[in-house]
Amino acid sequence: MRIVTVLIAAGALLGTAAAADKKLELKDLPPAVQKTIQDQTKGAEIKGLSKETEKGKTTYEVETMVNGKHRDFMVDAKGALGDVEEETTFDSIPAAAKAAFQKKVGTGKIGLVETVTRAGATLYEAAYTYKGGKKHEYLVKADGTEVKE
Repeated sequence: MRIVTVLIAAGALLGTAAAADKKLELKDLPPAVQKTIQDQTKGAEIKGLSKETEKGKTTYEVETMVNGKHRDFMVDAKGALGDVEEETTFDSIPAAAKAAFQKKVGTGKIGLVETVTRAGATLYEAAYTYKGGKKHEYLVKADGTEVKE
């Protein structure tokens, strides 16, 4: 009987994992979310869709490529556009933001740099590798002030 119980529990866990791995498609999303995604992806290739529920709030993350650059954005369950992250070059960001990244990263290596539009404010985010290959991200305002999330 104990083996049967273990097998049933394992099967339930595998079923849950399989459901979590199910690929999310545009047609499966609420109509308001679909419309926002369609409006935001004109001329873009959708690379991924994911659904996140945190503290009872559902959001959808859309990963796209536009003219060879990453552009990702969030949409809430009612179709409102949230954060937008757009790949940019390190040289194109404000000097104070660059200086903040260089100070934070030190001898590490800066990777992807993005502009982040959040609630009308423009922020800058850099992914970097530091100490033994461990990856980090750092978010700052145009004046170089760190933004805590």
